[in-house]
Amino acid sequence: MVEASGSNPDLSISLFLIIQVNEMYEILETLAVAFAIGLTGALAPGPTLVAAVNSSLKDGWTAGPKIAAGHALVEILVFLFIVAGLASVMQQHSRTISIIGGLALIIFGIMTAKDSKTATLKAPQATVTGGALLAGAVTSAANPYFWIWWLSVGCSLVLSGLESGLIMAAAFMVGHWGADFGWYTLVSSSLDRGRSILSEKSYRRILGVCGIFLVCFGVYFLWKARLAI
Repeated sequence: MVEASGSNPDLSISLFLIIQVNEMYEILETLAVAFAIGLTGALAPGPTLVAAVNSSLKDGWTAGPKIAAGHALVEILVFLFIVAGLASVMQQHSRTISIIGGLALIIFGIMTAKDSKTATLKAPQATVTGGALLAGAVTSAANPYFWIWWLSVGCSLVLSGLESGLIMAAAFMVGHWGADFGWYTLVSSSLDRGRSILSEKSYRRILGVCGIFLVCFGVYFLWKARLAI
């Protein structure tokens, strides 16, 4: 009779474990998606990739992580701005944000797939001023593509993560940075001492696949916005 009137500890533990496993799955899913999307941005030819190539010729494989760290410093500020300044807007304009983010993903995906046909890891020789860390930060902040991406795609994804809590938004950033650090380390390692870990042909294929992925994820975002009607 006492057991019947009280709560069942085994059931409570089971429910707790189910909730924890579900939350862990969502975090892992967010990490995977963020890594894939972050990789499409990191792969895109631009000033930060050029800085990574030039710094690698001077500092070796360690230039890659330093470039990624400088890039991440700028993104930390952007992330804090989004969380502090735009979180309240999310509730009122979540559908609009999803539409903008979806369209931006499709556009960036098409551009990425198109550029993959002529993309190259080669860069003009240049002197890296202030070190790889500063080069990563400056080339990121001075790149219009960086701000367009974050004001459309990045903002949408961070705010989408905030719907499930700050942990999910933070998980997105961790996955995103994992792609940045992984890619730029691969580039610097490939160029260190003339080694060829990543061929230009393989680079173009990866970039093309990432472009297709961006388009597919953009379609998903638009479909998600349609369900919110």
